[in-house]
Amino acid sequence: MDNKKSLNYLFSANAISGFAQGISMLAIPWYFNSLQLSTYFNLSYGVITIVIIFWGLYAGTLVDRYNRKKVFLYLNLICGLLFGIISIVGMAGWITSEAIHHLLIVSVFAITMFNYNIHYPALYALGQEITDASSYGKFNSRIEIVGQSVSILSGGIAAFMLEGLAYGQKIDVYFATYILPFEIKPWSIDFIIFINAVSHILAVLFIYPIKYTFSLKPKAKETLHERLKLGFDYLKEHPYILVFGLASYSVFAMLLVEIHAVLPGYIERHLHMGGAVFAVADAVYAVGALAAGLLVRKVFRASGVKSAVILLTVITAFFFICNTFTVSVMLTMLMSLVLGFTNAGIRVLRLTWLFEHVPNEVMGRVNSIFNMANLVFRFLFIFLFSIPVFHQANNIRWAYFVMAVFLILSAVVLVKKKNPKLL
Repeated sequence: MDNKKSLNYLFSANAISGFAQGISMLAIPWYFNSLQLSTYFNLSYGVITIVIIFWGLYAGTLVDRYNRKKVFLYLNLICGLLFGIISIVGMAGWITSEAIHHLLIVSVFAITMFNYNIHYPALYALGQEITDASSYGKFNSRIEIVGQSVSILSGGIAAFMLEGLAYGQKIDVYFATYILPFEIKPWSIDFIIFINAVSHILAVLFIYPIKYTFSLKPKAKETLHERLKLGFDYLKEHPYILVFGLASYSVFAMLLVEIHAVLPGYIERHLHMGGAVFAVADAVYAVGALAAGLLVRKVFRASGVKSAVILLTVITAFFFICNTFTVSVMLTMLMSLVLGFTNAGIRVLRLTWLFEHVPNEVMGRVNSIFNMANLVFRFLFIFLFSIPVFHQANNIRWAYFVMAVFLILSAVVLVKKKNPKLL
């Protein structure tokens, strides 16, 4: 019963902080894109990614060494305070330099990225620790269901707050046109960050009641190098886990590159649409992810995890290629729906498989190593898509083709890698 209550508190805290983070992580790329500063943002994103590569490794050692509940508490408290200070400075107009204001907005994105790289390893390690082995699949499915339900809500709100809606504005929904009988004013980027700050403080209130005793007994004098080495040694001894973990992460890597560095420019310069389409695409993505949380274990019950991951990766590549050679809002929405299902489906299957094969005492470090490799791939693609040629006319569409090739290569690696006895 205590574990059930603890999990409910954990899901609630994750949902609250994820709601505002979802809005911020949509709003910031579009904010810079709307100011014709997408190259500036992409380069900043690339630099942030380089720094996080080293932070991600260290974060995994923290997850495996310290009380995971306290890690969550401190994370949300620190992020809440930092976001609160930045938003108040912005709303009060204390910063008159546009360049400094842009730097502060980028810093919010950077802090959130730093948070992600310890938040999720801690979330999954804690979930594995307080969940019965027979319920690993249910835990991972519920994480997706709760998280993506929140994403649907945040994406829907983002659709209105990014650009607002004018009184009497015509809205086309499928084959019908509606006249808006009210006005929705766009939110300022500083106010969005303030909402993000409040959500993190609220999350602290849900994390605090979790009944949890840290069960691991790390060596008191174990150095950082020794803790990192243990994670690498484990994967070296189990090469299939290493290859599977890296290759099955490819869709997630391309998702983050797509939504932050490709989709805003694709919608504006190729589809010639506005911020509402960008935010709705994210909400549609969340619908697909929610469906994956509910259905993916049932759909692929008869097939192995490896076969399911390969199929979902190839399907994602196919839709990326379709997006390259078409100009269609509806197809872009369909791609977002499919991407939501494939990414979340792979994550549920992948994490459940890792829970079953990776000991809890190294789970944080193993996940951090995978995150590090994922960050390297993202860094390379982000800088590639920052090259000016991708920002001329509608050339951003070719980014989808490049990502599709990468996904196909990842699927080939999974096909060729044999699965020996693991543990």
